[in-house]
Amino acid sequence: MGAQLRVYKRRIKSVTATKKITKAMEMISASRIVKAQRKVAASTPYATELTRAVTAVATGSNTKHPLTTEAESPARSAVLLITSDRGLAGGYSSNAIKAAARLTERLRAEGKEVDTFIVGRKGVAYYGFRELKVADSWTGFTDNPSYANAKAVAAPLIEAIEKDTAEGGVDELHIVFTEFVSMLTQTPVDNRLLPLSLDGNGEAETEGGKSEILPLFDFEPSAEDVLDALLPRYVESRIYNALLQAAASEHASRRKAMKSATDNAGDLINTYTRLANAARQADITQEISEIVGGASALADATAGSDY
Repeated sequence: MGAQLRVYKRRIKSVTATKKITKAMEMISASRIVKAQRKVAASTPYATELTRAVTAVATGSNTKHPLTTEAESPARSAVLLITSDRGLAGGYSSNAIKAAARLTERLRAEGKEVDTFIVGRKGVAYYGFRELKVADSWTGFTDNPSYANAKAVAAPLIEAIEKDTAEGGVDELHIVFTEFVSMLTQTPVDNRLLPLSLDGNGEAETEGGKSEILPLFDFEPSAEDVLDALLPRYVESRIYNALLQAAASEHASRRKAMKSATDNAGDLINTYTRLANAARQADITQEISEIVGGASALADATAGSDY
């Protein structure tokens, strides 16, 4: 029994150390969520207003541009998948990867080739392990992205949308990321960034719903030049907002996962403590039994010697 008690004590010590780590990670993630939420709130108005500006140009002119013009027969699409660099975040990355797989399957069913771009080591590792082709990838900034990171990600995507499909370009640009809904809810979504989706009234669809139409303007030097200038800004701002949403979702998922791990560690410690107490009581009972048995044997031996 003494050996079993030592085993339980070692397990309690090990789980206690793990609990301290998961608790610290939970607190760190909780503190980072607030900062990430502030960045999301700060970037969303810019992305929304820029979308409205692009919509104004699209509805106020007849200019054909990759930003607003649908291809007659789309043949190739680009999909940007945003995952995390680190694990211990529950199903955060796997859910985004599954959403990208569903989108890819749907696009291929429509007869389109798909070029996949990935942000985050988890997505890169997933595609690399399965030997799936990746057009480009970026890592090292998913938990705290900057606008410079968004520009770096947007550059090859803008280049691809401006090229003809015969030269390796794409007709559509989709983005898959995890939208931050609340501290408890993070939802993987896929949005089409290009061409800009307009409904029958010429209104553009954004994350917050339909954007309002600005009054029609005369554009100088031309609507096409304005669209050329707005294209990179639009893509960069939308990708930046998606990166921030994904970062907030990652921290929230990690906080939730670490809280669950901490609670489970506490339950495991309680279980091992009860088992250790039972083992200790068994040891004590056995020792008492041995003492009583020895005393009884000694008494019997002493009584026998009197005769």
